[in-house]
Amino acid sequence: MQTGYEDIKAQDAEIIAISTDSQALTGLTRQNLGITYLILSDENKAAIDAYNVIDTGNTRIARPATYIIDQGGHITWKFLDVRFDTRVSSEQILTELKKL
Repeated sequence: MQTGYEDIKAQDAEIIAISTDSQALTGLTRQNLGITYLILSDENKAAIDAYNVIDTGNTRIARPATYIIDQGGHITWKFLDVRFDTRVSSEQILTELKKL
């Protein structure tokens, strides 16, 4: 995501990642990987449960999921990995953003 972040921002969009890691570990991950977009800590899995993306094989984490949510709060596009090993590319996100 980081490689396409500036292009995504140029579409008046923002990336917000959510992790089950603690705030401290999330901050270290951002620093170590040079990530400039926001990563929120969801240790209690409230958002992960609300979006029903808990990894059934490891309930301590979320499965890969990507949502595009418009300014009105409506989900306009989503990707949920059923195999737990696929991530959406920033190019695919840009393609979907341009459809809005």
